[in-house]
Amino acid sequence: METVSEAETRRHVASRRWWTLTIFAFVALEGAALQMQGAIIPVLRETFSTPQWQLGLVAPAGTVGFLVFAAAIGVIAGRFDTRRLLLFGIVGTGLSVFLMGTVPTFGVFLVALVVRGSFAGIARGNDRPLLSHLYPHRRGRLFGYYDMMWAVGATLGPLAVTAALWAGNWRLAYYALGISFLPVIALVWYLPKPSVDGGDEPLTLAGVRRIARSPAVVVMAAGILFSSGIEGGLFTWLTTYADGRLPASLATASLSVLLVAYIPGRFVAGRLSDRFGYVPLAAGLGTLSLLSAVYTFVFASGYGLLVGVFGTGLGLSGLYPTFLAYATESTPEHSAPINALALVISSCGIAGVPTVMGFVIGGAGVNAAMRLLFIPLVGLLVVTVLAWVRLPSPSLSSRR
Repeated sequence: METVSEAETRRHVASRRWWTLTIFAFVALEGAALQMQGAIIPVLRETFSTPQWQLGLVAPAGTVGFLVFAAAIGVIAGRFDTRRLLLFGIVGTGLSVFLMGTVPTFGVFLVALVVRGSFAGIARGNDRPLLSHLYPHRRGRLFGYYDMMWAVGATLGPLAVTAALWAGNWRLAYYALGISFLPVIALVWYLPKPSVDGGDEPLTLAGVRRIARSPAVVVMAAGILFSSGIEGGLFTWLTTYADGRLPASLATASLSVLLVAYIPGRFVAGRLSDRFGYVPLAAGLGTLSLLSAVYTFVFASGYGLLVGVFGTGLGLSGLYPTFLAYATESTPEHSAPINALALVISSCGIAGVPTVMGFVIGGAGVNAAMRLLFIPLVGLLVVTVLAWVRLPSPSLSSRR
């Protein structure tokens, strides 16, 4: 009887590891697909003779379907089989990415973006909640690793476009990325149903009230709104700020420096969450981000600008997974709705702040716009300090 028990434990551990590998592989590929959008815009302009105002539709087209379906998954969580939803979302995402390489017009490309985002929303709405239930005592660490894998893919996505252009055809990037989804699809197809001690409960009105009244969820919402807004501002306008302050080749690379910093930043944040706790860690990361941003946009010049950008990326990178793990810890039976809420809020921040900065750039210049980011950075610190002082924190021993 003891041998059977040990064998079952080994099978459970092996299954959990394979599901973790599958989730990490998918989110890396999805991050690559997302960040390819920015790199492909100049090529689309040349290929389809697309005016600038239409190119501006690329970002919202990739977001609208994602938001709708990620939010929907949060509502229906616990009522449908997670494995089937993951398989449906990952198959659809991979197929959509491949078909984006075949589009004949820019209009069809936008439609393909909406479809890709919709399927990605279905998969992303399920993958992190599954990870939460697979590792109920190490959410902070695994959420950090999950976002680290997204950063790895996001860094490689633009490089895939560059490699395809060297080969003479930008469509090759989408063909290669689409084919890369096949091993992930095979894993989801052949792996047994994930074994978890508990899953998401179906969302009821009482569950909505419990989520809405949770102070940890309020802290998460405010923290993610501020941090994602800062990220959106940097993703959109950093290269504009760097232009003229760095050689032309390095001005474009400044965004890559920011994204590369996310890889070690999220790994370290995942490791430190067990040691220091979520809110103290978020306060430390916010302080690093603020100090690095002040150095970058007030004092830095030349190559020092890249050092400041890297430091800012290190701090910002760990904030999203840390805030999300903190809120999930308060209501683990509703991890999917909390995950959906975080995805929606982050998308709003990423889209909203760059828009405001665009108006500021038009009136006062890019210097003033980048220093505008100090406001959400200070807001982020206020939120974390208040949560640290006034709210109880989950004991670290309970999560190990």
